[in-house]
Amino acid sequence: MSFSFRDTLLPVFILALMTGQAGAAPKSPVPPPPTGAQVTELAKGLDHPWSLAFLPDNQGALITERSGQLRLWKPEGELSAPLKGVPRVWVSGQAGLWDVRLSPDFASNRRVYLTFAQPGEKGEPHAALGYGTLSADNKALSNFKVIFIQQPALQSGINLGGRMAFDDKGNIFLSSGDNNQRINAQHLNQLQGKILRLTPEGGVPQDNPFVHDRNAKPEIWTYGNRNPQGLAINPWSGALWETEHGPRGGDEVNLPQAGKNYGWPLATFGINYSGQPIPEAKGSTLAGAEDPVYYWEISPALSGMAFYNAQKFPQWKNSLFVGALAGESLIRLTLEGDKVSHEERLLSDRKERIREVQVGSDGFVYVLTDESDGKLLKIAPQS
Repeated sequence: MSFSFRDTLLPVFILALMTGQAGAAPKSPVPPPPTGAQVTELAKGLDHPWSLAFLPDNQGALITERSGQLRLWKPEGELSAPLKGVPRVWVSGQAGLWDVRLSPDFASNRRVYLTFAQPGEKGEPHAALGYGTLSADNKALSNFKVIFIQQPALQSGINLGGRMAFDDKGNIFLSSGDNNQRINAQHLNQLQGKILRLTPEGGVPQDNPFVHDRNAKPEIWTYGNRNPQGLAINPWSGALWETEHGPRGGDEVNLPQAGKNYGWPLATFGINYSGQPIPEAKGSTLAGAEDPVYYWEISPALSGMAFYNAQKFPQWKNSLFVGALAGESLIRLTLEGDKVSHEERLLSDRKERIREVQVGSDGFVYVLTDESDGKLLKIAPQS
């Protein structure tokens, strides 16, 4: 059964009782006075847009639509017809066309990487990763090659992950949700509920943490992840950061380190959609598992994430921006090293689900709204 992120969330005190956190220190610091945001609408009419990747030299941005289209937005305001050469996708619930990222060597190879749900030969869907070559006129992908297919087939169209990030070696971090098969997140012979690390061709880097473990899948970087919806490299430390959907409550920000366990479903700050505890949960923390850097007892339903490392708006330096779906806002977290010191919510008055956030080379923040009439928005601080 699929659950909507628009479901009404339980009050904090009920969650506290269910998870044993009553009387604990606040998890979300009291925010400073809001600064607000100036919003410019750049494009609309997108069908549940999911991801955004800027092309170099002010050529615009590639945008995925969950229903299977890849489009080009140009700075003069034009939104292209769907690009040719995009693979066929399986669309159901949260499944479809997901992330788009440019190769770190895009200037020389023009590779565009996509993640998506791929229909199998018998109709069964699989999460997939592949790349194609973007034409010189930015109108088509050629020679699209699927380099990774997750096994076994997806059981449902929920909790699928699908985010990418490149490390400094050009390897690909790929998020994989638990597909609502909770305990598989703890099984090292399964790829569900993990963050994976692959080579640019879909192989296994030989320094992956489980590469020599015969009882584990060598692609695994971390495990115990429920539904990782955001991945980004911290520009100041070089470390991978992740945002993760909890169940009802318990959304997290994590620093996924090689070989570490992030607890799900044995440890969670949330409860089930039914209002009952997670059956496998032992508590909010677990010996031998990593605690989140930051979490929410009422789920914003976290999505994409981006660090602000530009010079355009000094008041946003050392910030992490995170989209919120059920929370219908853009969350700005102020960082002090690996700690969150403040939280601010922007765009809440628009009542739109924020799926993706990126920082452009111009220093502005760009977001996509996950709606049937989805929009591309440019964000600046309130003057």
